[in-house]
Amino acid sequence: MQQKAHPKIQRELSVGEVARRIGVAVSALHFYETKGLIASYRTRGNQRRYGRDVLRRVAIIKVAQRLGIPLATIGAALNTLPEGRTPTTADWRKLSEHWRADLDERIRALTQLRDHLDECIGCGCLSVETCPLRNPWDELGETGTGPRLLEPS
Repeated sequence: MQQKAHPKIQRELSVGEVARRIGVAVSALHFYETKGLIASYRTRGNQRRYGRDVLRRVAIIKVAQRLGIPLATIGAALNTLPEGRTPTTADWRKLSEHWRADLDERIRALTQLRDHLDECIGCGCLSVETCPLRNPWDELGETGTGPRLLEPS
């Protein structure tokens, strides 16, 4: 019985192939490249090509963006990984552990904001002594009465 020949695994990908495989616009790939998050090289015909590792790198970028992690932070994290190698599970664990503390702090701050929001709705004063969101410790009360933050200086 004759075995089917397996297609040769392509080691380099065009920008269109990467965009299609990962589900992002070509312009997003160009943007990530200008920000230093991914890298390509040019063929003799001046066509942009990416290594296969870019698929996992873009996946990491997209997940991190969904978590609200700034691109600069994502870039700094990706710079800790060896270039040209597909990020591994261990690499992801290292990145996600680093981001976990930041996410926990943002969750804590947002929870605190949410929990104090009901106390603030409708007051309109913005210098009330009890406003923990906009004017903790009534610092604005020392400068006068009324909505101090809304008045032109």
